[in-house]
Amino acid sequence: MSTLSDDTLRRILAQIQQTALQSQRSLNITKQQMTAKERERRIVQLTQEEIGSIQGDVNLYKGVGKMFMMVPRPVMEQQLKDEEKDLSDDIKNLEKKSKYLEKQFNDAQGQLRDIFNSAPKQ
Repeated sequence: MSTLSDDTLRRILAQIQQTALQSQRSLNITKQQMTAKERERRIVQLTQEEIGSIQGDVNLYKGVGKMFMMVPRPVMEQQLKDEEKDLSDDIKNLEKKSKYLEKQFNDAQGQLRDIFNSAPKQ
């Protein structure tokens, strides 16, 4: 490390810091997205439970813009199952992305620690 010029060392440090900051920001955004998707999935699950508890032939309505449209029960149930599956897939993908970003952030932090620990004491 001591063979590198001060300018080169500063650029390397700035790049590692930038990587760490970008990873941390992306990680925060990913966690917020996961929270939102979890909330949406929970709403879909509660809707499915509510529809399942209703007995008999009942009219079901789905919000479309500013109006409501009548939807047959089997169609509504299938749409909710599909939506829940899509949300679950999105959450799994966000979890993978989150793990990758955590690893990237930890690697950058480790590199910074190594550089500062190996720096000559003055």
